[in-house]
Amino acid sequence: MIYLDYFSTTPCDPTVVAAMLPWFGEDFGNPHSVHGPGRKAAEAVERARESVAGLLGVEAREIVFTSGATEANNLAIKGAARHLIRLGDPRRRIITVATEHKCVLESVRALAVEGFEEVVLGVDADGQVDSEALREALKVPTLLVSIMAANNETGVLQDIPQLAALAKAAGALMHVDLAQMAGKMPVSLKDVDLASVSAHKMYGPKGIGALYVRRRPRVRLEALFSGGGQERGFRSGTLPTPLVVGFGVAAELAVANMADEAVRLRLLRDDLWTQLQNGLPGTALNAAGAPRLAGTLNVCLPEGIRALDVLEACPDVAASTGSACTAAEIAPSYVLTAMGLSAQKASQCLRLSVGRSTSKADIDRAAELLIAAARTCQPN
Repeated sequence: MIYLDYFSTTPCDPTVVAAMLPWFGEDFGNPHSVHGPGRKAAEAVERARESVAGLLGVEAREIVFTSGATEANNLAIKGAARHLIRLGDPRRRIITVATEHKCVLESVRALAVEGFEEVVLGVDADGQVDSEALREALKVPTLLVSIMAANNETGVLQDIPQLAALAKAAGALMHVDLAQMAGKMPVSLKDVDLASVSAHKMYGPKGIGALYVRRRPRVRLEALFSGGGQERGFRSGTLPTPLVVGFGVAAELAVANMADEAVRLRLLRDDLWTQLQNGLPGTALNAAGAPRLAGTLNVCLPEGIRALDVLEACPDVAASTGSACTAAEIAPSYVLTAMGLSAQKASQCLRLSVGRSTSKADIDRAAELLIAAARTCQPN
């Protein structure tokens, strides 16, 4: 099997696995207990918190561990909005973008049911937000803006420093979904108040993520659920020490390897694109005019070739047609249709993403298999 779905999830790095193992059995203390085993676990958690903070360039005490980016996004958006309303803030507008992850769009939609004003900005043909559209939307007093840094289907990068500066100037809180970008390229959280990350997108374990919550000026949140008040009262529940430790090691590895890995992944991605383009004339590259993450390739196959049919005809290549979080839906990608593709065109699109374990031989074999499969699916 050739794995080309690193945007969906990544394998745990062996170094991460080795670091986690002792905390499952040998050092099993509850990190919130005051005895020796508990204190040892707590120290490991705090070391990991420092590592995650180092990846983002923030203070360790600004990191709140969660079960993943979905929970972090929900906590950021719902928690910030509900807290401000409880304090009597009269603003109701929340701004997001049509190509955001489902958990962001659904969080904003849930708040609309509670009386907030939902504003969803469109994107251009390359999937980028128009800063002037955001500026115009911010003319109405706004509570919160939520925009992802890198799209989970196309890898398209938004100009977060510029967009965050606009939100700050308008007095709105700025939340950024960093799930796809963190660990793959440097991030700047200047003017950003809240940011979500996930370990399993960067060779860490599933089931652990984090939310950056700015301290100065201080951002406050209303917790999503009740409990013992762990994680500064923002997120109750016993922290899973093994997963937290693994997250920390994954963050350290990302910092150490980021620059070299980006160069290698870009070469592999471009090689795959060249081979697909040559082998399947008429194949188009989605978001070709936008800056993208190094490892991503979203292609539209020639007329009449459905991406799902190609994947079924090519079982030795693990790829996807869009986000794994919406894979159960028999519908075209809403990200691609928001970029102006028709439902028919969107059904012809493949999401291919290379990663740490991808080799040149993998690229050559995957291209050969995908081209052969596409040709068998081509209408007569």
